[in-house]
Amino acid sequence: MIDAIDKPAIFINTEHTILAVNKAYRVTYETEVVINSSKCFEISHNHTSPCDQHGEDCPIQACMSSKKSSNVMHIHHTELGKTYCDILMKPIKDDNGIVVGFLEILDKINFASAEPQQNKMVGHSLPFKQMLTQINRAAQADISVLLQGETGTGKELVARALHDSSKRADKPFVVIECTGLNENLFESELFGHEKGAFTGATHAKKGLIDVADGGTVFFDEIADVALSMQVKLLRLIETQSYRSVGSLKQRKANFRLICASHKNLLSLVEKGLFRKDLYYRIAGFPINLPNLAQRTADIPDLCQYFLSKNNNKQFSHDAIAYLCRYPFPGNIRELKNIVEHAALLANEDVIELNDLPEHILHPVNQFEHSHYNSEISPLDNPTLTTTDKFATLEDVEGVYLERLCSENTFTIDQLATKLGISTRTLYRKLQKHGLKLV
Repeated sequence: MIDAIDKPAIFINTEHTILAVNKAYRVTYETEVVINSSKCFEISHNHTSPCDQHGEDCPIQACMSSKKSSNVMHIHHTELGKTYCDILMKPIKDDNGIVVGFLEILDKINFASAEPQQNKMVGHSLPFKQMLTQINRAAQADISVLLQGETGTGKELVARALHDSSKRADKPFVVIECTGLNENLFESELFGHEKGAFTGATHAKKGLIDVADGGTVFFDEIADVALSMQVKLLRLIETQSYRSVGSLKQRKANFRLICASHKNLLSLVEKGLFRKDLYYRIAGFPINLPNLAQRTADIPDLCQYFLSKNNNKQFSHDAIAYLCRYPFPGNIRELKNIVEHAALLANEDVIELNDLPEHILHPVNQFEHSHYNSEISPLDNPTLTTTDKFATLEDVEGVYLERLCSENTFTIDQLATKLGISTRTLYRKLQKHGLKLV
């Protein structure tokens, strides 16, 4: 039965001993599996004790406590080096309902790495691992995926990973930039046009949907599609058919849909700026991408990754420590620019703190940095005085929000996310204090 599983799989007992193994598992690891002797953690982790004693969650313990299947994202030592594996652990019970062992099935993640590697997502933080699990599960189906996250968090990279890990990987991956999509040319760009369909149409042209036949279409910044165009997009998704401009012939659309937005689409739905029916069509599997401030543990590896073109250079401890405290409003894209900037400025192979770009070191321009480290309190504002030693929470809130509005460059959605509240709540608070973003 275990040989019938096309993914690496083993059967282990409650003592972590491997009792059965398939061929796919054997070729995945360099260490030889000895039936009734080898422990799973010896083969996959090169450890002498279970993985929970080395900072990782043990899926066996989760199965034992819940008596149900569990999954976890682990870093295994495979023939390709340190590789991410999406592990599904299923408890096997006897006739009396007693757990006698576990079936472990591995799904190797090819689009990410725990070590800096070109053309792969890099990281090992918990938010990063959780995102990898979602990407891997979504990639195995044709469900519509909505990627949501701040600007610079790598939404197009995730979309590409979804495509490359899907059954459509050998077909086209077409990116449609919604921000620059001209409303007048919407149908022509997406569906193509026939010769003479309109003034200037001197020849027939294929649309992007036609180009993507059998593959994946990625609508980047879907929130920027005008309401009038949203109707046409909804019809395409619902009917899986379209007509090129100037043609009467109906064509079938065969593509996998992935959309992305840095804006809160549900908030736009509530305001009537985005169609509710379209939202639920594109949000079959929402994935929220963590910002870099949530992935602090990944910053050293990302720095090394971006330094790959400058193999002789590395960051000093102080420089890395500073970068790990910096909030990165521009996320991974900003980190990449900072690393490349610092590498050019540094005269030595070691990039020191003072080699970092001036704009992230200068305290006057770094309100967000100060706020991130809790070095500035809204109570420090000299205009906030009371007859006793305490200010009301409402007064503190007003002063704090006024400062945020005047000193930061975030959108309303980004600021709400930073403050840990909904966009609607932030709107109400700003209105209460008579404030607006500059």
